[in-house]
Amino acid sequence: MRIQHNISLKNYNTFGIDVKARHFISVITLLELISILQLEDYPQKIMLGGGSNMLLTKDVDALVIHLNLKGTKVIEDKENHVLIKANAGENWHEFVLWCLDNNFGGLENMSLIPGNVGTSPIQNIGAYGIELKDNFISCEALNLETLKIEVFKNKDCHFGYRNSIFKNEAKGKYVITSVVFKLSKNNHQLHTNYGAIISQLEDMQIKSPTIQDVSNAVIAIRQSKLPDPKKIGNSGSFFKNPIISSENYENLKQNFPNAPSYPVSSNEVKIPAGWLIETAGFKGKTFNNYGVHKKQALVLVNYGGAKGEDILELSKLIQKTIYRIFNISIEAEVNIL
Repeated sequence: MRIQHNISLKNYNTFGIDVKARHFISVITLLELISILQLEDYPQKIMLGGGSNMLLTKDVDALVIHLNLKGTKVIEDKENHVLIKANAGENWHEFVLWCLDNNFGGLENMSLIPGNVGTSPIQNIGAYGIELKDNFISCEALNLETLKIEVFKNKDCHFGYRNSIFKNEAKGKYVITSVVFKLSKNNHQLHTNYGAIISQLEDMQIKSPTIQDVSNAVIAIRQSKLPDPKKIGNSGSFFKNPIISSENYENLKQNFPNAPSYPVSSNEVKIPAGWLIETAGFKGKTFNNYGVHKKQALVLVNYGGAKGEDILELSKLIQKTIYRIFNISIEAEVNIL
């Protein structure tokens, strides 16, 4: 292990923001992580995973610990399901593809989501009608005070829409080191009714889809709408889809009769934030070297050389405008640092 100094984080965040970490180290084992956390010379420490859900707005005056814990294995193999344990540093999409290669079903709708396995429970990531909690069994998390591993089962995580205990009462107190998923081996339950999956499968001339077909459809849809972070800096969806009361939705429809919604409960609906942003006129807008993606209004982009502060100010402008026009508050999904 070797601590580096004044290291650019440009290649460690999908927005491609060029800020520096005063100190930096990449750890590949749990023992290394614990050893680094015990160093008293660096009182300020920040964890960094895949860098896909963060916006860096300034240099980081701390020791940045890059979690590069790798490894995936089957820990239980039954007739109809398997339990898979994946370490935190595994790339999410590569992990999904590994599951599909082994005919393990359940995660195919979440193909091509950026980031690493370790941060997936924090956000309760989801796409096309499926959320992480649907296949999540447990995770191991290092208590940053005791430096002991604790196990969080599904019910312990208080999962909600893009939310979990790790964004609330446990925020900053733990670092997730591995996650266990329960996946199907046969009789896979396909979820194709959300979004454009059905039409995409029809375009692909597939009538009896497999889990691999669903994944390919999701990948095609996402690639048609979302920019590749390797080419255009972004963090995927910047904002959460707001949830409002059914009463407020009826009020919204008086001025916007075509406003789309998805039922959440008997008295709540979810409004697509992308529709709000596009209707407000931001889709495709550019401001020098950053802006709103031309194909997906939920995605803020860095076209090259943009500062995190600029993108943050754009996000605030969007939030204020949405509230002024629709009387709806939208929250950032990414972490601001």
